[in-house]
Amino acid sequence: METLAEPASATKGDLQLLVAGETLRLLPEKAIYWERCSTLLVADTHWGKAASFRAASIPIPQGTTQADLERLSQVIERTHATRLIVLGDLLHSREGRSAATFEKVTQWRRRHENLRIDLIQGNHDLQAGLPLADWKIVVARPPVIELPFVWHHEPQPHAEGFVLAGHVHPSIVLKGLARQTLRLPCFHLQQNQLTLPAFSSFAGGYNIKPGRGDRIFPVADTGVVEIPCQ
Repeated sequence: METLAEPASATKGDLQLLVAGETLRLLPEKAIYWERCSTLLVADTHWGKAASFRAASIPIPQGTTQADLERLSQVIERTHATRLIVLGDLLHSREGRSAATFEKVTQWRRRHENLRIDLIQGNHDLQAGLPLADWKIVVARPPVIELPFVWHHEPQPHAEGFVLAGHVHPSIVLKGLARQTLRLPCFHLQQNQLTLPAFSSFAGGYNIKPGRGDRIFPVADTGVVEIPCQ
């Protein structure tokens, strides 16, 4: 896998990789843009998660889903993507299927009515149920093979192609000289797979421990960067 120079069309903060013979841009919005196919990939949107907590009488501020939808709109518009692939966990839970959440997503979908959307089902999708028919989302069970890539929810190697997945919500803890620490969401590149950070702003993270040969790309304030693995 090769890191490429930033192309003139990329926004500052993007990081470009060459994997499986294809150019991918890792975006600070916690998404990936597949340039040749004008395709945007995200994982773990968890729409309605805050509503799920409120349904359980846990006081959670409103507005997280709306903010995430606006961030998704911004990255769609700046990349001019014509297709969106969600690598699992579109909706958080059945309890989060509130009228308010559905109205926000429906309005967002009308804003991007010409965008093709594919959902690769994750574990939360199986419990939360199918998206509304009005959202016009094509739903598929993983793995979905679209060579040279394999779309999956849970990161696991596949014999037929390079895997892109989510599920883990990878994060990395950076340590400074004065014992300060900083925890950031990250893209985790392994031998034949790339795991995306959770797109949701209301999702926890799992602190990964990179193995030999892994590459880590945290999402920092300045954009996506690569850090050396010990």
